[in-house]
Amino acid sequence: MLAGMDSNAEVSHLDRVSCTFDHAGAPVTALDDVTLHVSAGEFVAIMGATGSGKSTLLHCAGGLIRPRAGEVRLTGRRIDRLGERALTRLRRDRVGFVFQSYNLLSKLSVAQNVMLPRRLGAKRGRPLDELLAAVDMADAAGGWVGGLSGGQRQRVAIARALSTRPQVVFADEPTGALDPTTGARVLALLRTAVDAEGVAVIMVTHDPAAAALSDRLLLLDAGRLVDDRPTPDAATISALLAAVCAPADLVGGVR
Repeated sequence: MLAGMDSNAEVSHLDRVSCTFDHAGAPVTALDDVTLHVSAGEFVAIMGATGSGKSTLLHCAGGLIRPRAGEVRLTGRRIDRLGERALTRLRRDRVGFVFQSYNLLSKLSVAQNVMLPRRLGAKRGRPLDELLAAVDMADAAGGWVGGLSGGQRQRVAIARALSTRPQVVFADEPTGALDPTTGARVLALLRTAVDAEGVAVIMVTHDPAAAALSDRLLLLDAGRLVDDRPTPDAATISALLAAVCAPADLVGGVR
């Protein structure tokens, strides 16, 4: 558990949040009156059909987009009304992000990518050698990320996300572009962050096997939170998901 972190502390709070986007001149509701609370040391998986609002929920909770209505708190601070500069500092210091597309800077080395939040002014952090050892990339510190495999890049992205000792990590399809073996390795790193350090992980995934490693399962349907339960096994997750997905979303599991 991170020093000073209460295992019961609420790190992500959404209260009656709605988000609407303009599409071809017409409003489209991406989130509809969603209420959600996540505490330190929780691993939460978010699932649903394509277009159900999964990524919108993640981005809203992480302060990347602002809701049309409702209240959003992140590590105890209300962020839906926070200025951009203060919000940027909060995300830099207290939050980690892991995306399917990695979002690494190809012209920087592995070490430089991992330490980028510190170079941008983050106030606390873990030693570089500790971070790289944790993701089994110690031998690649000086190498360029452009020469890495997808799995290696995602491990570097996780090291960067954990570099500032965040209270919460938001992961958007972190294994979507990886083979099952590499994906399992990436998920194990996130699980370790939860179990060993008390980090909260909130993950969007389409994969029931990935979701089965979480503690808590959320299901979205048309922007509404329709289920919130302790995570069952992968077969049960598949059955629950099938109930809220159109046939086009089901291809050997769920996309």
